[in-house]
Amino acid sequence: MILAGELPAGSPLRLTDLAGQLDMSPMPVRDAMRRLEALGLVEIIPHKGAKVRELSEADLRDTYEVRVELESLAVGRAALHFDAEAAARAERALEEHESLLANGDVEGARRAHTEFHFTIYHASGSRWLPRAIEPVWQNNERYRFASKPDAERRRLSHAEHRAILDACIAGDPDRATAALRDHLEGAMRRILAGMTRPTS
Repeated sequence: MILAGELPAGSPLRLTDLAGQLDMSPMPVRDAMRRLEALGLVEIIPHKGAKVRELSEADLRDTYEVRVELESLAVGRAALHFDAEAAARAERALEEHESLLANGDVEGARRAHTEFHFTIYHASGSRWLPRAIEPVWQNNERYRFASKPDAERRRLSHAEHRAILDACIAGDPDRATAALRDHLEGAMRRILAGMTRPTS
């Protein structure tokens, strides 16, 4: 609900309300809150309760700076080990992402987008890089949902994804890393352009 924007930034998260809404006892909801806090999606304020962490330009930039470093390392390693199975899975995920977006299935497209990227990152052979990427990836998803992509932004994003995949298939780590950096920097610029800034 947080990632999809159903619980927007700043929303209070009341344990009993959420437990009722999700039809479960408060204990697993409390545990989930702690996990979401560890991911940076929720802020728990002592004696006041919890809320969805606010969106900000500073946090977005910080998120992308960390993503660039971690994901560049992952994609560079992946390009050295990319095999036919990983290529086929990434191709399917990319096709599915585009198809679902065209049909207006935003949640399905989000899952396919995640599958595309993490298929590549798992191909790095590292146990830890995908785990390290996960928290900043989840935080970034809130910004992607808060920003509504138009046809031109979708076209640019698809071309960037294609460039990453083609470089991995070619076994070229330098080109894969450069394509990944171009993609993340372009995505950040597009999200920043779509963010609503308060007027002073």
